[in-house]
Amino acid sequence: ASTTNASPVSTSSTVVNISTSAVASISQEYPTYTILGQSQYQPCYPSSGFGVVTPADSNTDSAALATATYPTEKPGALAPARPLQSHPSGDASTSPSLSKATASKDLDEQTRKNIPGKNRGKRKADTSSSQDSELEASVFLWDLDETIIIFHSLLTGSYAQKYGKDPTLVIGSGLSMEEMIFEVADTHLFFNDLEECDQVHIDDVASDDNGQDLSNYNFSTDGFSGSGSNSNHSSSVGVQGGVDWMRKLAFRYRRVREIYDKYKSNVGGLLSPQKREALQRLRTDIEVLTDSWLETALKSLLLIQSRKNCVNILITTTQLVPALAKVLLYGLGEVFPIENIYSATKIGKESCFERIVSRFGKKVTYVVIGDGRDEEVAAKQHNMPFWRITNHADLVSLHQALELDFL
Repeated sequence: ASTTNASPVSTSSTVVNISTSAVASISQEYPTYTILGQSQYQPCYPSSGFGVVTPADSNTDSAALATATYPTEKPGALAPARPLQSHPSGDASTSPSLSKATASKDLDEQTRKNIPGKNRGKRKADTSSSQDSELEASVFLWDLDETIIIFHSLLTGSYAQKYGKDPTLVIGSGLSMEEMIFEVADTHLFFNDLEECDQVHIDDVASDDNGQDLSNYNFSTDGFSGSGSNSNHSSSVGVQGGVDWMRKLAFRYRRVREIYDKYKSNVGGLLSPQKREALQRLRTDIEVLTDSWLETALKSLLLIQSRKNCVNILITTTQLVPALAKVLLYGLGEVFPIENIYSATKIGKESCFERIVSRFGKKVTYVVIGDGRDEEVAAKQHNMPFWRITNHADLVSLHQALELDFL
């Protein structure tokens, strides 16, 4: 059933005290939301009121990517990429699960990319949950794609259709960013090993980590295989799901955390100079094509981050490892510490919300911000207000509501 909101917030008096008239005063009529999500767009919203980012000078020092903060950073376009398909556990229009294919990896592999990863390990409680549970504050639960960043609708061309942009430029930019996400995930974050060993949270297999020093550890020769297809590996590798196998899995997730923490404010340090410049151009191009969508969303994220007792949490239906690569490449590493990132690919957003409530407790106020039906339904299940993002105006209204302390 469709719902029509005069304001993008659905409020509950038991959860958060937001005056309807106050919110309405900074909002406007929003289009009816259909069960098909954003696959059927409403007529174009004029975007002329939003500043267009000027493309960066091609001679700009590429090191600027590593040091500049995102709102002042003007990031460009690179090569073709691998196709993307949505994960069945989420809204197909809003929750893509990245699936890869390169010339060296046959396209029929795509069928198995939808298979959820194997979660055979014990789950360790999220780090710092003891102190988090005492927090009396506000926790903002953010969706990623089509909420903070525009990504999936670039690939499908639906963003170009909705806003009257050149589809060739829009789709090309999306494919280029997708390729870079997989390159970082494969090259630096063990996605080849971890694709079928997906986790909800970075610490889910930490209890299997014996704390061994990994400074001289050779991941390429330890015999770990993330897929069950290699049944002829030597006995030293260990049975998949066994103690030895789980320890090697935990080592990889520990190293992923180390790399994320090291490069969260300097993703350019992971890349060659050429790739660094390509990323800077690509991010600039995407900001221009999307009329500064990310910069507009970032205003709210940074305002929340600046508050003493508020926290931003990211919940995405992209698998955890490519989601981490995506966060780094879009320059959001400083906004989302790795322990505040959850992947709903395996368990769905409602179960992710349950984990977050058990982490932070019931004394805090939760606000859900997203564009899709899955997060809206999950918010309703947990009696949390939901702020729908369907266009630039929703992002602007969100920032105004935060500035006026309505949220």
